[in-house]
Amino acid sequence: MEKMLIADDNRQITAVLTAYARKEGFEPVVAYDGEEALAAYRREAPAVILLDVMMPKLDGFEVCRQIREESAVPIIMITARGEDFEKIMGLDIGADDYIVKPFSGGEVMARVRAILRRLSRDGGARLQFFSYRGLTIDLDTYTTTVDGEAIPLTKKETELLWTLAANRQKVFSRDNLLDAVWGYDYYGDNRTVDSHIRRLRAKLDKRDHPGWSIATIWGVGYRFEVNDEEV
Repeated sequence: MEKMLIADDNRQITAVLTAYARKEGFEPVVAYDGEEALAAYRREAPAVILLDVMMPKLDGFEVCRQIREESAVPIIMITARGEDFEKIMGLDIGADDYIVKPFSGGEVMARVRAILRRLSRDGGARLQFFSYRGLTIDLDTYTTTVDGEAIPLTKKETELLWTLAANRQKVFSRDNLLDAVWGYDYYGDNRTVDSHIRRLRAKLDKRDHPGWSIATIWGVGYRFEVNDEEV
């Protein structure tokens, strides 16, 4: 039975989500603070994580950041606040979805099902390894290397790079990339793509890669541009 990590310091909420998780066929694992959540994630290897933002010891943003350094496990952030900047922050650091309290347990489980369906569909529809002129991207382990040197990318940065590189010379608008990488109605605006691209370039540019680049197509979007190759 797959496990669902439920991290929230509100015991009433965890009780409700635990009941719904069992109905969905998950084995619930509950944590009441950020440190406990990280320990439970590393110990239990859950298939999906429901992660409250405001928790003692470590907040949900920091927990999400640390998990994303190790894993691409689906994460849904939960908060009592509805400000756009918090939603954008959570998604930018690697959360897969975001839900605001109050919510129904059924809605949360519907979000979980949607994310797991998307991951299952994507995993069966595409190769998991890409290699081109010193660049390798492995979606099984979410690792990226340039000339053999590991590049520490976040989940979303990896998926952006994969989307561009696997469709080299194709121009993607910002909305195209939001649809391809986030896969649901985004809460913020498409400027988040620009911020991800800036960080992605900064990391990749620490190694020389003369055979390819991420090009800006002004007024349109971005593409993975190859040099000296017929396409």
